[in-house]
Amino acid sequence: METIEMNRRTMLSMAAAGAALAAPAVAHAGASAAGAQAHRSQPPSKQNAVWNHDQVALLIIDYQPEMLAAIRSETPADMIQLNTIYMIRIAKALNIPIVLTSVGVELGVNSPTAPAIAAELPGVKAIDRGTMDAWEHPGFLAAVKATGKKRLIFAALFTEVCLAFPVVDAIKEGYETMFVEDMVGGQSPVSHKAAIARITQAGSIPNSVLGLSAELFRDWGSLEAEKAKPIIIWYLTELKKRNLR
Repeated sequence: METIEMNRRTMLSMAAAGAALAAPAVAHAGASAAGAQAHRSQPPSKQNAVWNHDQVALLIIDYQPEMLAAIRSETPADMIQLNTIYMIRIAKALNIPIVLTSVGVELGVNSPTAPAIAAELPGVKAIDRGTMDAWEHPGFLAAVKATGKKRLIFAALFTEVCLAFPVVDAIKEGYETMFVEDMVGGQSPVSHKAAIARITQAGSIPNSVLGLSAELFRDWGSLEAEKAKPIIIWYLTELKKRNLR
């Protein structure tokens, strides 16, 4: 908790100095020659072991009211929802493709994507499925392949079903997979823990929203960092405001 607060103070200091809040101008209005020189896009690492922003797609699977209401594992539903909104904003700022899917809406089993999450993706229609394994749905699979990315970031509810099933399938088809542990949850601590063990043993990489967002840009002098800073500041402020930190 002390580390989060220290990082928050650091971020807010940068914002006060004008560094963080300059990002939208760099991203959308076009940088001057001097600005372009100062803020270059973050290239992949030499070892290519960490994941870069231009290598990945974000898959958001079944963030629906019924699933959020049934979470009984470590990270509470309100934290998961905030973390999901944060990660969507990071992905949009860094031009990361996002695939959104839901389950059972057309069948009348579940409600559509939670409104607070859907509001972050205006104009994006969730790919609705009947199958609990998104990887078995042709529309979802086509959307994933259309991103052209071989490194996939998974976030899904529930951990034991809608996360575990497509992750192990994707690995078998040659994709590298990462899952965001504080964006996912299960119907019990035991089922959540078992699913995490299953997918990590299969080769999926666990991460957290703050760890992942830092990994995607890494260098505070990069163009991507300038885009991400205001979002990180917003997120850390929300954690405190909601007493979630």
